[in-house]
Amino acid sequence: MAVGSVRVGATPSRAGLRVRELLDRERFLGPAFVTPALLLLLVLVAYPFVMALYFAMSNAFIGRPSHFIGTRNFVALWDSDSFRQTFQNAFVFTGSAVGSKLVLGITLALLLNEQLWFKRLIRGAVLLPWVIPTALSTLGWWWMFNSLYSVVNWSGIALGLMDPPGPNWLGQKYYAMTAVIAVNVWRGLPFFAICILAGLVSIPKELYEAAEADGASASARFWNVTLPLLKPVLAIVVLFSTIFTFSDFNIVYVLTNGGPINSTHLFATLTRQVGLESGQIGQGAAISLYLFPVLAIVVWIQLRFVRRQVY
Repeated sequence: MAVGSVRVGATPSRAGLRVRELLDRERFLGPAFVTPALLLLLVLVAYPFVMALYFAMSNAFIGRPSHFIGTRNFVALWDSDSFRQTFQNAFVFTGSAVGSKLVLGITLALLLNEQLWFKRLIRGAVLLPWVIPTALSTLGWWWMFNSLYSVVNWSGIALGLMDPPGPNWLGQKYYAMTAVIAVNVWRGLPFFAICILAGLVSIPKELYEAAEADGASASARFWNVTLPLLKPVLAIVVLFSTIFTFSDFNIVYVLTNGGPINSTHLFATLTRQVGLESGQIGQGAAISLYLFPVLAIVVWIQLRFVRRQVY
């Protein structure tokens, strides 16, 4: 509506004014933003967890009515050789993979922090193993470890590091575990390197200049300046990697499917085999929940370490 040369805007409706008043109130705005996230957590996390807990305490079998049996599934699992082997595998796999990724990640981050030609291109290339879909890249590794067409064996024999015909990587117990750990390290190394590199960049240059002026060698600067200031970053990276590695599924499933003779089974792959392939939903859910207290203890210990480093 126009009055003379002055234009007067339309008056907001009562509903519009009401909504604007509500959005101005913090008591309304906070819950309005939090509610969608809370609903997603309830539907996608809390509900599946409660259902898994229910199935773990029942004798659920596909196609049959289930009954509550308490903790019998958890106790009965220890009578299974495959479960005991899986429990041991999970700690060997996670400890070896996370330890290797930590050492190699620090080394790679230190290299990437130096003045290199094509630095941005190299940093982008380092992320490739993390970007490629896990199942696809693991199929490539399966071909490289194949007993007939193994590029790894061919290279080792050509360099004189192996005797012909070379090891059967996916058909022998310890070689198979080495193979799945190597692929996990290859895939997880970029995450460590980039996170540690971000921590390295944030360290003030003045500290290195002061240490150098005091006559500190390169190794002394690393142990007394770099490593102490990187500890909070390392703790967070190790925490996330420990959780992801304990619950890894794709690499083992594609590369060995838990074999040979359960020697590479992890909780996730054994859960699939028992719960879905064998139809024992109750026991499968119990296997998956064994991981929960283990991860809770790991998270609690590492968060305490992080808080001590920060405060």
